[in-house]
Amino acid sequence: MLPVIYSDEFLEHKTGYLHPEKPERLSAITTALKAAEFASQIEWRSPTPVDKRLLMPLLLEVHTENYIQKVQEIASSGGGFLDTDTAVSPRSYDVALLAVSAWLDGVDAVLETGNPAFVMARPPGHHAEKDYGMGFCLFANAAIAALGALTQPGINRVAILDWDVHHGNGTQAIVETNSQIAYCSLHQYPCYPGTGKISERGFHNNILNLPMPPGSDIGIYQPVFEKKVVPFLADFQPDLLIVSAGYDANAADPLAMINLQPQDYGLFTDYCLGVTRKILFGLEGGYDLEALSRSVVATIERCLV
Repeated sequence: MLPVIYSDEFLEHKTGYLHPEKPERLSAITTALKAAEFASQIEWRSPTPVDKRLLMPLLLEVHTENYIQKVQEIASSGGGFLDTDTAVSPRSYDVALLAVSAWLDGVDAVLETGNPAFVMARPPGHHAEKDYGMGFCLFANAAIAALGALTQPGINRVAILDWDVHHGNGTQAIVETNSQIAYCSLHQYPCYPGTGKISERGFHNNILNLPMPPGSDIGIYQPVFEKKVVPFLADFQPDLLIVSAGYDANAADPLAMINLQPQDYGLFTDYCLGVTRKILFGLEGGYDLEALSRSVVATIERCLV
């Protein structure tokens, strides 16, 4: 059984008409997973309610108090925007906190079973910086999950692999000073947000950025995984691997120009499983509904082999 952490409350983060990061993303994935041949092997779990978990101390390790209050105030005043792309609706603050809780539940599930789990939450998080949100992201889910994991017994090193088509500037900025966390990102370059140069190595040689040229397909990605991603992750010897699982590098995706296919994410998953079975996959981007849902199916299917 593979745990999938999900709640219909994640649909209550409303981003507005024609916004690509829309609730239908989760609905499409849910439909696809329930129709998959392995549907009986999925264990659907609800995230721990925010009032049942002490979230704020961990959140304050990553984000400033002023920023957290700003998101809360925009939501409570009826909604607005953090920037031109990043919407906050009346429920967004509560939903974003629940997303953080879900990622922490995902960590717990992996450590409990020694096998992968998938967090199907929104809003995404890898662009969220310490003191501002951007790129559809409110709170830095992956970075918070990594720091939360390090408080658990026996967890001394956490690696984050970010295969979203956009560089996770927020995640990198938060973890690059922490010798217990390694971060590896494959991302289209040039592309939003313009960060993620190969020369950025972190304070402890713990960052590996792999900019991919527009038009790259699996023939270009596969040797990069084999020669760079896997050795970097394996050398770090993580006690837990967190995957910022964005699916916007698909050829069908409207927001970038990488030419992967949904089944390619199954191959990426195989590479990760070769490093460790203790993997938390957490949803980031992916905006073509069919390609997104098929890619998540491919990811989970490989975990069940």
